[in-house]
Amino acid sequence: MTIDLGHHGDTEVDAGLVDLAVNVRHEPMPGWLAGPIRDSLTRLRAYPNDLEATTAVAGRHHRGHDEVLLTAGAAQAFVLIAQTMRGAKRPVVVHPQFTEPEAALINAGHRVDRVILREEDGFRLDARLVPDDADLVFVGNPTNPTSVLHPAAEIAKLARPGRVLVVDEAFADTTFRDGVEGEPESLAGRGDVEGLVVLRSLTKTWGLAGLRIGYLLASADLVERFAIAQPLWAVSTPALAAAIACASPTAIAAERELAARVAAERNHLLRRLAHVPKLTVAGTPASAFVSVRLPSADKIRLELRERGYAVRRGDTFPGLGPDWLRIAVRDTAITDAFVTTLTDVIEERP
Repeated sequence: MTIDLGHHGDTEVDAGLVDLAVNVRHEPMPGWLAGPIRDSLTRLRAYPNDLEATTAVAGRHHRGHDEVLLTAGAAQAFVLIAQTMRGAKRPVVVHPQFTEPEAALINAGHRVDRVILREEDGFRLDARLVPDDADLVFVGNPTNPTSVLHPAAEIAKLARPGRVLVVDEAFADTTFRDGVEGEPESLAGRGDVEGLVVLRSLTKTWGLAGLRIGYLLASADLVERFAIAQPLWAVSTPALAAAIACASPTAIAAERELAARVAAERNHLLRRLAHVPKLTVAGTPASAFVSVRLPSADKIRLELRERGYAVRRGDTFPGLGPDWLRIAVRDTAITDAFVTTLTDVIEERP
């Protein structure tokens, strides 16, 4: 079966629908972020200069300035890697996960192998499943769409001489664990893992999907290779202003508070879903979304649309299928109303 790797949650959302399909927070932009973006609009006559933003991101992750490459969203980073690594002999993508890495590889002419994690294992990563001769490996952490957070130590086992290991941490800032400072299981600050490339996005937590800002963290030699493939002035001045603001101590503190709130809202969603008939939750969710399996999910998704809710279909993710849906974590009031509607839809079906 051909899978539509180019399908994304935004295509599920129409006017009038409650958006549970897109994993972007729906909250007003804080002043510490809105102000710098607004002020940057007075400087659009000049070409963008990424020096300050690169330095800010490097400082946040305790990396060298030459270990950071700012990108027009994490999606651009997938393309840069795929194009730069055309000589890779065996690219492998660990699924289920975000489909853009594989799409970028295919578009660059790669022949891609898949490693499919199993539901019965909680969709948890086992480094032994990745072939030893894979020289370019992509894995998400936490993984979209399953919301599973893999142990950093298990991911680090994938590193080896001659291999580029790409870890998509677009949702790392949504993860939270009591008693843990910062982002649990993140490899963003690890400069000691050979061949490691960590991708980050500012889209999800701060609602910046339309601004296109992300970055990659890697050794200086890898950053230099990827930068050569990047267009000049690839990141706009407003996006650079956002990157600086989001690397500040104020932003990091706000991010941690929001991650704790997401965890509470996710736990509320999981408690409600536990009482929905015929429904199974994927793995142990750790991010701002959950995936669920239930019979006739493809038809239930359409019925939910008729009742005002957009959720993400699961059949476009390798390793899932038509009986899967992805649901974004929202506030408890939206969750309660949605789960009541979902239960009604299920119980009304023949």
